[in-house]
Amino acid sequence: MKLALVHDWLNQIGGAEDVLENLVALYPDAPVYTSLYWREKMPAHWQQWRIHTSFIDRLPLAHKKQQLYFPLYPFAFEQFDFRDYDVVLSNKSGFCHGIITGPETLHICYCLTPTRYVWRYFQYAEQEQLGRLTRAVLPPFITFLRQWDRLAADRVDYFIAISEEVRRRIAKIYRRESVIIYPPVETERFEPSNRVEDYYLLVGRLVPYRRIDVLIEAFNQMKRPLFIAGSGRDRERLEALAGPTIKFLGYVPDEDLPDLMARCRAFMFPGEEDFGIAPLQAMAAGRPVIAYAAGGALETVIPGKTGTLFYEQTPEAIAAAVLQFEPNNLNSAEIRRHAEQFDVSVFRRKIADFVAQKLAEKTRRKKAEDPRSR
Repeated sequence: MKLALVHDWLNQIGGAEDVLENLVALYPDAPVYTSLYWREKMPAHWQQWRIHTSFIDRLPLAHKKQQLYFPLYPFAFEQFDFRDYDVVLSNKSGFCHGIITGPETLHICYCLTPTRYVWRYFQYAEQEQLGRLTRAVLPPFITFLRQWDRLAADRVDYFIAISEEVRRRIAKIYRRESVIIYPPVETERFEPSNRVEDYYLLVGRLVPYRRIDVLIEAFNQMKRPLFIAGSGRDRERLEALAGPTIKFLGYVPDEDLPDLMARCRAFMFPGEEDFGIAPLQAMAAGRPVIAYAAGGALETVIPGKTGTLFYEQTPEAIAAAVLQFEPNNLNSAEIRRHAEQFDVSVFRRKIADFVAQKLAEKTRRKKAEDPRSR
């Protein structure tokens, strides 16, 4: 079986890249096709991968400001040639599902979400605080991208969704069925600690849609300690909002993250995510999660067993959830067992089984249609 992997862009590390890492581990001989690759900012071992980029990789500022070229991504992904492959597996949150494959090639899309800034534009514009000029210029491009994105979905043979929420979006937007395979969590990296300290924790990229500003307001009101690990373009604004009980840790090395998670009172998750790997990492470390009741959190946080939920993205709702929740009443071993259902090994087995099953079905159909087999 000749298989290729497709990914939107390689210029930042996040949940999509965690998925890609596992797909490469599962199919080590597969090349990776992507729109752009910022070699210096990505992990060193990625340089061992066979990475093919589009013309966007050579455009000015593309590595730092990939948003500048949104109208060009459909054209860029349509230029790749996949005639030599039996299977193409696209890892999509943007435009990479729009590749063109021939009838002999099976295209399976692991869908992180239907393109957020295309289909949830008004929410995206508000959360990203887009300026008036940008909002005036963007709508015609968004309309074009919606039309293209909807048609591009018809090129996919099978969709895999990362959560029930994303499965619903695929059904509504693309009018396609999908199965759910949850993203991989490296639970072996984490373990419960016998020492829990008096701080709450958030880990992730500091970007507006994650509503870290509301979390900060809540902890300012409560005057409770909150550690924020991660970096991002919203850091300066968030630091200006933060009171004395809030500490910004910046980038935390991978080897230090498990201990940081294992010692927190609870992990905070104030934004709406399509799935959310960080909360499950905290659970693998035996710590409960206090999350906004939306998106993937509804499938991973079990109130009273692995954490608690709040239902409004307001400082008051967050504060009430924190003050009413007692982490010591939960069993850390039970929390970890819950996280193990989402382990890397489960993800890899289910992906491999799905790809093998669909390829076998395609082979059987082809033989059945061949007159020489009758």
